[in-house]
Amino acid sequence: MTKLRVAHSIKDEESISQKHASKRITVGTLRMSALSVATAVSALGVSQVACAELTWGDEESYQQESNYQQDSSIDSFMAAAIAADRGDVSALYGYEQAMSGGLFAMYPTYWRMNLDLNSQSAAAVSQFVRQYPDTVMAEKLVADFAETKAGSNDYASVRQVANLITNADASERCAVALGFNNGGDTMRAMAAKSDVWLNTQKQPALCDQLAMEMNNNALISDQDRTARLKRMLRKGKTGDIMALSSRLGTPIAYSALSGIQLSPSSFFTSFGRQSASQTNQYLYLYALGRVADKSYREAALQLDFDIKQDNQRSVKLLNDDTRRYAYRILGVQRMNHNTDDGFNAEAVEWFRNSLDNDFNFEEAEDYAMAAIRFSQWDDVVEAISRMESETQKSSQWQYWLARAYEQSSDSSKRNTAKKMYKNIAKSNEYYGLMAKDKIGQRFDASQFGGSNLPNVSTSDRARVMQDGNFARAFALYNSDASRAYANREWNWAVKQARDKRDDNLIIAAARQAHDMGWLDRAIYAVDNTDRVDSLALSHPMPHQDAVVRYSQSAGIDPEWAYGIMRQESRFVTSARSNVGASGLMQVMPDTAKYIARNLGETYSASRANSGDTNIRYGTWYMGDILSKLNRQPVVATAGYNAGPNNAKRWQPVYGSLAADQYVESIAFPETRNYVKHVMENATIYSSLLGRSQPISQRMGTVPSSF
Repeated sequence: MTKLRVAHSIKDEESISQKHASKRITVGTLRMSALSVATAVSALGVSQVACAELTWGDEESYQQESNYQQDSSIDSFMAAAIAADRGDVSALYGYEQAMSGGLFAMYPTYWRMNLDLNSQSAAAVSQFVRQYPDTVMAEKLVADFAETKAGSNDYASVRQVANLITNADASERCAVALGFNNGGDTMRAMAAKSDVWLNTQKQPALCDQLAMEMNNNALISDQDRTARLKRMLRKGKTGDIMALSSRLGTPIAYSALSGIQLSPSSFFTSFGRQSASQTNQYLYLYALGRVADKSYREAALQLDFDIKQDNQRSVKLLNDDTRRYAYRILGVQRMNHNTDDGFNAEAVEWFRNSLDNDFNFEEAEDYAMAAIRFSQWDDVVEAISRMESETQKSSQWQYWLARAYEQSSDSSKRNTAKKMYKNIAKSNEYYGLMAKDKIGQRFDASQFGGSNLPNVSTSDRARVMQDGNFARAFALYNSDASRAYANREWNWAVKQARDKRDDNLIIAAARQAHDMGWLDRAIYAVDNTDRVDSLALSHPMPHQDAVVRYSQSAGIDPEWAYGIMRQESRFVTSARSNVGASGLMQVMPDTAKYIARNLGETYSASRANSGDTNIRYGTWYMGDILSKLNRQPVVATAGYNAGPNNAKRWQPVYGSLAADQYVESIAFPETRNYVKHVMENATIYSSLLGRSQPISQRMGTVPSSF
C-alpha cells in the first residue's frame, strides 16, 4: 500500500470532514464491561451517559490505568476555545489555572500566547515546549513562533528555538535557515539549499526570501549563482536577477530589464549590433523568457532566427550555454501548454538541445514526462540522470528507468529492467503494482489480512488511552470541536508512535478508530507507517451493499467506485471540499443537478449530500463519464477529477497510448497523482472483493480522442 510520509499536515491538516452528525461512540458488536468503559471514557472527557452505548473487543474487561483518569476537561476546552476566538486574555489565564494538569492543559496557554505571537519571547516559548514535551501544540507553537520572528527579521529569536522544532514544513525550514544564515552559521543555513535555490515553482514567501539572501552565503559558489540566475531570468524575477548578476560581477541594471519588459522585440532587433558580452547573454535569456511567457511558439521562431543569423556571423553572439538554456526555456513553456495546445514531440527535441548537467527538478521532470509521452526511451534515461540521486531512487523514476531499459536492444539492460521491477514490486503502491504485472506476480489481499481486522491485545488497547496524544484525539473526535483539532492530535500521535517504531500502538489506535467509524484516521495511520499492512484498516468497505448495487446499476466495477470514494473523501460522509464538492463521492452541486435531471429527480442539496444518494449519484456519474470517454477507466478517472473535456484533451490525437504513459503525462499534477491513487485503490479493492484484476489489465490502453 502507499506509504505516505508524515508532513506538516500533522499540525495543520484541515479535516476532510468538518463535523459528524453523531458525536456518540458506537463500536458495533464489540463488547467491554461498563466499569472499564466508564473509566476509559472519563479519561476522554466523554459524558458517562454515552457509556452504556460503548462496547469493545472481547469478553475480557480491563481496568484503565491512565494519568488522565480524572480528567473531564473537554467542556473547559470548548469554553477556552470560545474565549480564544474572542481574544479574551483574562479568561484564558483563568482556564490555564483551571485546566492545569489535565488532558488539554496546554491549549489555553497556546491560544493566549498565539494571540500576539510576535510579542512572545524565545524563553517563554521554550518553557512551553519543556512544560508540554512531545505534544503537537508545543511543536505548533515553536514552529509558528519561528515563522513569525523570521517574518519580522528577529533572527536571534529564531536561532534560540531552532533546535526545538522537530517536524518543520517548508516555510518553517526556511525560517530556521534564515535564522542561521543571518547569524553567521552558513553551514546550517545550507541545509535548505536543495529545496529553494533552484526552485522556480510557487513556494512560501520565507523560502523566496531565503533563496535571495543565500546569494551572499559564503558557501554559495559562482557556479551556484549562475545556475540560479538563469532560472530567475526565465521567470523574470527582477530583484533576484539584479542581486545575482551584481555578485557575479556582471551587473544588470533595472533600466535594461524594464526596457526589455516593455518591448522584447526592440531588444532582439538591436541584438545583432551588440557585443557578445556575458551581460548581453543574460539579457537575451531574459528577453526570450518574456516572449515565451506570451507565446512559446513566437519564442521558438525568434530563437531559430537568431541561431541562423549567428551561424552567418564570424563572431557568434550566442554562446553555447546561452543557446542551451534558451532551448530549456522553450521546453518548460511548451510543457505548460499541453492541455490547451496538445502534446508535441518538439518539447522532447527542445530539452534534448538543452542537455547539460544543470537541470533543476522541474526541468528534469518536464523532460522525462515529454519523453515518456512520446516513447523516447533514450531521452527518458537522460532526463532521469539529470535528477538528484535521491529522486532517481524513488519508485516512480526507478519504474520509468526500468521501462526505458526494457525497450533497449541491449540484453543486459533488459535484464537490469527485470531486476529493477522485482525490487519495485516489493511495494503495493501504484508503481509496485505496475511492476508486479511486469514480472508476472499477482497482488493477493489475503497476504495482508484480507478484509479481516487485526487482533489487538487488551494491553495495547489500554495503551492507546494511556497515550496523551491519542487520548486527546479521541476526546476531540467525540466533542463538538472542529475536526481539525482531532485530526491534528491524531496525526501527531501516529508520528510519535511511528518514530518509536511502536507498530502495535498504531494498529491498536487504528482499530479503535475504525470501530468507532473514524475511518479516515484509521486509513491515515496505516498509510503513514512503513511496516504496518492491514487492508481492513487501510481499505475499509463501508456501505458495501449500496456501493455494489449502485455500481452494477451504473455499469461500473464496485472496486472502481471504492477507489474513487477512498480518494475523494476517505469515507467521511460530511466531507466538503473548498470548491463545494460534498459527500462520500465529492459530487459538485452543478454535477448533482445534472445527475438529478438525467435521473428524472428534483434536485435537493441535502439529499444529494446524504450517504446513500451521494453514492447513487456518484456511481451514476462515473458510468456517464465512462460511456463518454471510450469506456476507458483511466481516462474516466481523470475526467472525474479534472472534468471530461480535459481528460479527452490529454488523449493522443492519433493512434493509442499505453495507459501508464497517459497517466504520467497528465498535465495537472493533482489529477496525475489522483489517477495513480485511484487505480492503486481499485486494484486492491478488486482483490478484497474477490474480483482480482491486475492493475495493467484494469488500466488497459488509451485510444485516440477521435
